Amino acid sequence: MALNPYTGLPAERFWRKVVTNVPPFAVNPHPKDTFAIGPTDKVATGGSCFAQRVAEAVRGAGFNYYLTEPPPPGMSAEEANARQFGTFSARYGNLYYTRQFVQLFDRAYGQFEPELKAWLRDDGRYVDPFRPTVEPAGFASEAEVVAARDAHLAEVRRLFETLDVFVLTLGLTEGWRWRADGAALPLAPGVAGGTFDPELYECVNAGAGEVLGDLNGFLDRLWSVNPKARVIFTVSPVPMIATYMDRHVMESNSYSKSVLRVAAGEVVGRGDPRAVYFPAYDIVTSNVNAGRYYNEDQRTINDAGVRHVMRLFLSTFARDRAAAAPTHAPVDLAAEFEGNAGVICDEEEIERSVA
Repeated sequence: MALNPYTGLPAERFWRKVVTNVPPFAVNPHPKDTFAIGPTDKVATGGSCFAQRVAEAVRGAGFNYYLTEPPPPGMSAEEANARQFGTFSARYGNLYYTRQFVQLFDRAYGQFEPELKAWLRDDGRYVDPFRPTVEPAGFASEAEVVAARDAHLAEVRRLFETLDVFVLTLGLTEGWRWRADGAALPLAPGVAGGTFDPELYECVNAGAGEVLGDLNGFLDRLWSVNPKARVIFTVSPVPMIATYMDRHVMESNSYSKSVLRVAAGEVVGRGDPRAVYFPAYDIVTSNVNAGRYYNEDQRTINDAGVRHVMRLFLSTFARDRAAAAPTHAPVDLAAEFEGNAGVICDEEEIERSVA
């Protein structure tokens, strides 16, 4: 047989060898050249709604899940969940759009002071436009919003400076900005506070170059205060709930996820061993699974999908805690629709606001 560039390549390079003849629930597109997460490593999370499923799985797998804003002693689990204590490693809420990561760092370190201070709700209470759902009861004044934000950003600084591993889940390319200074927001004004005025706000849809610039910028900032920090990039397999673009939401979702996946691949392609890509998106959305990892709404991820993702996560970053691949599909139909019950997704406020 004549030699060619593919001669002698490992089995993982060929679809027929590692996909065609493998049960879908056992497909293992494990990343190479990764680092190990030790039992004492402080593991932090941030990003879109799916990052919460990652956080739940990280805690369940026995990792040292790191919180700099834990619930106060005596607070009930219900109140802690409603006020997003423990939802992410700090109470920054959903970070959908990559510019939010960059600006979160810059706001925490006094390098960016947005003009926008607070949003007024219909009930007369104020909310923080950069995390509008973390305090369901709102605040009595703009001054209270600013004071709470300052305390929060102090904990964000502590998080960035002391975490060991940051699992960063990319969610969307569409986002909203305050026109005057480009301040990036998790939700459009009017959805969970504020009033929409097209003269003051604009919708943006980032391209791959912009997203890559944001990710590189965030890494450089993080490593400037914590050179030993390691970052695991993932892309959320959860489709967007709504698009502001003048096209079908499926088309917008395909664009958004494609851009994020490309940028994630590019940013780890810089070759720094402290940053790796983990294929949660690839596992869940692959045609190999024929949609079996989605609930009936074709959007939220069921427990079987999360288990497959976390089994691969463990085999990649903590081999001593990894379980063998199952011999049959691990789908618990009775519990399939329960796994997302506690997940807080700011995007869902869009549907509630227009119901």
